[in-house]
Amino acid sequence: MDTNLQTMLSDAVSGNRISEADALRLFGTRDRDIWKIAAAADEKRENVVGNAVTYVRNQNINVTNLCVNTCGFCGFSKKPGDEGIYFHDRQVIEEKARLAKCRGVSEICTVSGLHPEFTAQSYIDVYRWICEAAPGVHLHASNPMEVAYAARQSDMSTKEVLSQMKAAGLNSMCGTAAEILVDSVRGKICPNKIPTAEWIRIIREAHGLGIPTTATIMYGHCESDADRVRHLAILREIQDETHGFTEFVPLSFVHMNTPIYRAGLARAGATGREDGLMVAVARLFLDNFRNIQVSWVKEGIKMAQLGLLAGANDLGGTMYEESISKGAGAQNTDYLDPAEMQRVAEDIGRPLCRRTTLYKKA
Repeated sequence: MDTNLQTMLSDAVSGNRISEADALRLFGTRDRDIWKIAAAADEKRENVVGNAVTYVRNQNINVTNLCVNTCGFCGFSKKPGDEGIYFHDRQVIEEKARLAKCRGVSEICTVSGLHPEFTAQSYIDVYRWICEAAPGVHLHASNPMEVAYAARQSDMSTKEVLSQMKAAGLNSMCGTAAEILVDSVRGKICPNKIPTAEWIRIIREAHGLGIPTTATIMYGHCESDADRVRHLAILREIQDETHGFTEFVPLSFVHMNTPIYRAGLARAGATGREDGLMVAVARLFLDNFRNIQVSWVKEGIKMAQLGLLAGANDLGGTMYEESISKGAGAQNTDYLDPAEMQRVAEDIGRPLCRRTTLYKKA
């Protein structure tokens, strides 16, 4: 490994901020220096959050898969007339929430398709039903796209929508719908989604209202390394200002059933090299984030374990009833038993600790 790279990694581990140019260089690594980058990121992880591997006991409730958008990376959404459409009513939603409560989850997560008849009140009602059926369970829901859609459907401002969602029981918001925060890429993979500037504004509004959010990236399709770096830089800039992100979650593109892959417009997902470097570079670059999660749903448990050796400290959630990644072609996405999480953590010499959504000890 050359001296400049060694100095860069040492500086990052010591807490010094690395530049976008540094991150771009790290993403381009293709030889055994990858292991040095991962080792540096793992050392930084230990310095920042210690050795515990954390997880949350959670359950998904996807209300509907009917969606007005047509995102090229999505195999989940349906259009009127398609087979397999569902739209859960209040009774079903409350039953699922009560089941979650009985399972001992501390978090219910709900993000759904953009139903053509949804308004802001539709989201508010769903959140209230869940909170009433599962009192005391943290509601992690919505994302900037849903907030923008609800506002547009109801002639409201996004800040008003967020305020009413919070009053209905929203405790934290998903930082999804980010994909790649570069509009030239968004124009290819999700042209009907909100642009980068609107995503940023809504995230900042949520943080300003005391609604913490996650931060995500969806990579491995048609973006460049430079696009990934710009995305990470935007997240770091927001975190500098608001400190409202609870975690960073890299989401590796699941390609099999997606329109952009079938049309030859996207690669067949990220490689193992890219998955490992995404975690490692994020740990080194996002110096104002404590928590980095690996997605066993997107990558499988073996790659997730390697991510824990490359700077990640969190295994995500038990999930229950995952359907979005499954729709894109991922397998074994419905539930990960904490006993298996413990096996994975202990295999790399680290303890498993259950957490809350906001990273308190559960």
